[in-house]
Amino acid sequence: MKVGEAVKKEVLIKPPYMTLGQLLKEESVVSSGGQAKWFLKEHAVDVNGEPDNRRGRKLYPGDTVDVKDVGLFFIRLKPGN
Repeated sequence: MKVGEAVKKEVLIKPPYMTLGQLLKEESVVSSGGQAKWFLKEHAVDVNGEPDNRRGRKLYPGDTVDVKDVGLFFIRLKPGN
């Protein structure tokens, strides 16, 4: 991957949802929930095309999360669930 190139990735979750903070942690954008809080205050994040800075925001299969300068994440249901 080139420097500054954003990723596009499917994120497979177990039902019923995961939080925005969990997504940031699982995708190694931050290393802890506390860091997620500060990250969301300082960086633009869109959920389904709308700005959102709540680390507790529930993400469901079908949602998209665009973390500016990091990547676009597509929330999908983990097979077998």
